[in-house]
Amino acid sequence: MSAPAVMDRVRAHLVALKMPQALSALDPQMRRLEAAECSALEFLETLLAEERAIRETRRVKMSLMTARLTAIKTLATFDFAFQPGLDRNRILALAQLEFIERREVVHLLGPPGTGKTHLALAIGVEAVRSGKSVFFSTLAELIAGLAKAEREGQLQTRIRFLTRNALLIIDEIGYLPLSPGGANLFFQLVNARYERGAMILTSNRGFSEWGEIFGDLVVASALLDRLLHHAIVLQIDGQSYRLRQHAQLVPEHLKARPLPRPPEEPGKKRGRPRKEPHAIPPG
Repeated sequence: MSAPAVMDRVRAHLVALKMPQALSALDPQMRRLEAAECSALEFLETLLAEERAIRETRRVKMSLMTARLTAIKTLATFDFAFQPGLDRNRILALAQLEFIERREVVHLLGPPGTGKTHLALAIGVEAVRSGKSVFFSTLAELIAGLAKAEREGQLQTRIRFLTRNALLIIDEIGYLPLSPGGANLFFQLVNARYERGAMILTSNRGFSEWGEIFGDLVVASALLDRLLHHAIVLQIDGQSYRLRQHAQLVPEHLKARPLPRPPEEPGKKRGRPRKEPHAIPPG
């Protein structure tokens, strides 16, 4: 069989296998092969690499949409210099995603504008790129979705969907008042994910205010019991990045104040995960 005929069959195979990027690279790479600029093995590897790269790009794009990570943030664009009190090494360690494998909960606490959402999104993007399933939502959106599912008799189905993601990111805890029954719905989700999946939570309120946020001290206590069991707590005490050029215009009584820090256990480094065995506490 002549070389042109073989090339036609190769093209047909690439079309049938839905490998358009390899098809596009076929002729230029064939010219390199004929000019002895690459070996046959390198020729094949290049075609496969071209196709894999475009497929990975499509996968990441689709996964970001599914995760609702439409605002793409990265750690490379985070201004660590503006928040000198934030431990950059700890953030970069989180981006290694080991906390997802350990099914831990990361709490990012701080006043508005200090970069909590940026960091949560950036870590979520890293997780998507590594092939992990992610879902992002504000607390208000999350509870609205759970309430709708409950009205339609689909609550457990919705909770199963939110539980099967490797990483669930919940933004803006404490920003908006919850709808009636919202605290109980959120507890059902947290209880379902407990020790089964990792989470990132962002909030402008300290843990001591959770009773007020959720309108029920008992539910707030049960939530914290689970969300702080295997937890990494990072607190950002800086000023708002968004208001950095106009801070002088903000009335003094409206300026963000540092949140009260959670008590440290003797001999433990703040924010590190506890080492207890993964036993589910009563209640």
